[in-house]
Amino acid sequence: MRDNHPLSLPIFREVTDIVDSLGVRAYVVGGYVRDYYLCRPSTDIDIVVVGSGIEVAKILGKRLKTKVSIFKTFGTAMLHDAEGREIEFVGARKESYSPDSRKPAVEEGTIEDDQLRRDFTINALAWSLNGDSYGQLLDSFGGMDDLESLIIRTPTDPDVTFSDDPLRMIRGVRFATQLGFDLAPETFDAIARNADRIKIVSQERIATELHKIVASPVPSIGFQLLSLTGLLPHIFPELEALKGVEVRGGKAHKDNFVHTLKVLDNVAKKSDNLWLRWAALLHDIAKPRTKAFDHKVGWSFHGHEVVGSKMIPDIFRRLRLPLNEKMKYVRKLVFLHLRPIILSEDEVTDSAVRRLLFEAGDDVEDLMTLCEADITSGIDSKVQRYLRNFALVRVKMKEIEEKDRVRNFQPPITGEIIMQTYGLEPCSLVGEIKAVIKDAILDGKIPNDYDAAFGLMEEIAAERGLSKQQ
Repeated sequence: MRDNHPLSLPIFREVTDIVDSLGVRAYVVGGYVRDYYLCRPSTDIDIVVVGSGIEVAKILGKRLKTKVSIFKTFGTAMLHDAEGREIEFVGARKESYSPDSRKPAVEEGTIEDDQLRRDFTINALAWSLNGDSYGQLLDSFGGMDDLESLIIRTPTDPDVTFSDDPLRMIRGVRFATQLGFDLAPETFDAIARNADRIKIVSQERIATELHKIVASPVPSIGFQLLSLTGLLPHIFPELEALKGVEVRGGKAHKDNFVHTLKVLDNVAKKSDNLWLRWAALLHDIAKPRTKAFDHKVGWSFHGHEVVGSKMIPDIFRRLRLPLNEKMKYVRKLVFLHLRPIILSEDEVTDSAVRRLLFEAGDDVEDLMTLCEADITSGIDSKVQRYLRNFALVRVKMKEIEEKDRVRNFQPPITGEIIMQTYGLEPCSLVGEIKAVIKDAILDGKIPNDYDAAFGLMEEIAAERGLSKQQ
């Protein structure tokens, strides 16, 4: 065995010594084996023992002097080696399912039984860890052929595979997207036949797969496949609703589903930021709700950025995405995504740039990345004109930020200062004075400093008949 083979790692020789002394068979299976042949990095290792995986893990844990986490319900045990690799042990098993659950009934089985229960042939590859056959590849279902052919295929009848565990349908799409593989025709057709079974899968598990699709090199592949197989209407109906082109009076709007996926791919070329990619996926999500037709001007989607931003919390809640700063970030980018485009079409004023910097804050660069990705016209001259204008906006942003420091700024005069100066309790008037000062700074009427802001506060107070506290 060559030195750079993954089984050259000392940890595997430790396992060999243990399983040979116990008289049981053991195999490395799944993604670790697959990724070796695909030349992809992999740190998670799954080991199947024809016997008790937990017993082997306990002995290995003692030798390595490391903690072993045991999950008796699932018959698995997990530990980490000195290099941080996660190693999971499980006994070989075969499974059977009831129609209304993706949780299987499990019993002991052979290594072939265990391979047969795997979702796809490329994940059913196994290397022997026993001394008499160390490193030998066990490929019972043609996984190597499918790796070479770039095919996602199930080890057994795909209708049974997907009906038993419907999450495997989205996993198939995810693997095709991540690896640049094709779904085998019978695999694709079986997903389409069983798409409605996805409703028995927990939303958290679906969200995990969606994240991996969004994070893929060309994420549009995954969402196209989810739509073509009929999964998308079940798991993400708002995205499916973007599909289609309507024509009236000879006027048509673009297919917003196709456009959205182009924007997503454009962002993916520029950034690995998962939540920026989610913002790209959701930036036009309200267009079906705001679509209107006027015989003079054609189609419009007025206010879709406002309506879309209001949709984000409900979408995140239903998809079980985090309802925290990540959601607020996506919501903000959806709300602001038209602002730089409008700036680039009009004269770039200092006031408009100040407001953009103030509202976008530290996310302004991500917003500009999203907006540049949003230019998907097939007319190259139009694209280049927009990009040149965006470059001017960026120059103006840099100049304004260096001069006025308005990114994430807070008005120099706080509500507390106003109340203390004029003996006021918390009230709407305090908020109004703060707002006038903020707007004056953003509009360039006064500089962003304390003295100028205090002077304006005094002017407003005098107009309102307020007197200073003695």
